Amino acid sequence: MEILNDSLLELIKRKEKTTTEFKKAKNKLPDNLFETICAMLNRNGGHIFLGIDDDGTILGIDKDYIQQMEKDFANLCNNPNKIEPTIYLNIYEYVVDGKIILYIPVHESSMVHKTNNIVYDRNIDGDYKVTIQERIANIYIRKQDFYTENKVFPYAEMSDLRPDLIKKARQMAINNSRKPHIWADMSDEEMLRSMDFYAKDLSTGKEGLILAAILIFGKDRAIMSALPHHKTDAIYRVKDLDRYDDRDDIRTNLLDSYDRLIDFVDKHLDDKFYIEGTQRIDVRNKIARELCSNILMHREFSNPYPAKLIIEKDKMWTENANKAKRIGDINIQSFSPYPKNPKIAKFFKEIGLADELGSGVRNMVKYTKIYSGGVPVFKENDIFTTIIPLNATVNAPVNAPVNAPVKLNNTQKLIIKLMRENNQITQIELSKELKVNESTIKRNISKLRNKGMLRRIGSDKNGYWEVSSDK
Repeated sequence: MEILNDSLLELIKRKEKTTTEFKKAKNKLPDNLFETICAMLNRNGGHIFLGIDDDGTILGIDKDYIQQMEKDFANLCNNPNKIEPTIYLNIYEYVVDGKIILYIPVHESSMVHKTNNIVYDRNIDGDYKVTIQERIANIYIRKQDFYTENKVFPYAEMSDLRPDLIKKARQMAINNSRKPHIWADMSDEEMLRSMDFYAKDLSTGKEGLILAAILIFGKDRAIMSALPHHKTDAIYRVKDLDRYDDRDDIRTNLLDSYDRLIDFVDKHLDDKFYIEGTQRIDVRNKIARELCSNILMHREFSNPYPAKLIIEKDKMWTENANKAKRIGDINIQSFSPYPKNPKIAKFFKEIGLADELGSGVRNMVKYTKIYSGGVPVFKENDIFTTIIPLNATVNAPVNAPVNAPVKLNNTQKLIIKLMRENNQITQIELSKELKVNESTIKRNISKLRNKGMLRRIGSDKNGYWEVSSDK
């Protein structure tokens, strides 16, 4: 059981507010817990602490009841009679002042939730019922604006979608289910409605398919019409470090995008097998599955920055646009996942291309250790980055201090200096500043990249240089 960390202690010290709630919970879950959860899901998310009085006094929870409370919490989160739509939330045990408390981080949801068939919203005074239809409509409008996957296209028709993809997804869901699946006997439109892929634009009153449906099932021309900048880049860069040795420019639906990304990884990475119990596991496929589904499910589609999967000599890494909830490296041991596109993520889980929220990160950690002996790195910012080391040494500059200095020649030292002063400086500008030809600049930049000193973020035209802070 962990000691409560400083950041959560600071939240408690600041007392209750819109995004922080304390509840007594000596030996059972509070009766009004899901009213607060519902309100936070519908507003801006927040932090719930059980075992703390309203004034911030640490009361603690009877340790003999914790296991049952956690079990009850998980069951209620998956009970549509308690919370609709159902949710995935973690509950964590911490010790503070020698007493046990429970902590529940709540993400803002892209959907409007009800508990006991009542909508709740959150303000400074706490949770309040929303019964006036106009106010409920305002919550829907706010979420449509924030979650791009919910954008309604009232003029999109079933003819803009590919029936073969809907058929494929239906069969995948049936194969992935241990019992008869409800999609089996549904029409295509009924299946889409069951996933909430139809919605009403409450600002116009018109109903239509949402962006999530078009991205998953749409014909290419429909996708480009709805989201002209939609693109996923797969790059293999081992010999030609300034450009690439192989590339797949993917501008199609998310199902075919997933298949093409998986094929790209299979083409360029060796497979490694591992015996897990009595099963022979393809470790490469396990890692690729999580990596590829993540950059398709959890990207911010309103941002034109293309999602990327890049394979280099010592690492495989991805980038995708993101609306960051936090900044910096993610602590794998204590992170709390939240869905960026809950409807798309729910669909991927339904057809077996993703697991429960949060398990993907744990799987990547587990199988990367088996594959290369290294540990993945997850960095959250406006661009979310995942780095999978292909050999254990790639973690050294990221997860541990550098034991030996990296030797640089004078030109490389000057390049690093100028890039730290101006991270958008071009190779032509470097050539003029250092009074050397461009081929010399290009050659030294390649060497700096190989040494882990330098990364290019974004395109050659609009990107920037990231210089390692460890050197």
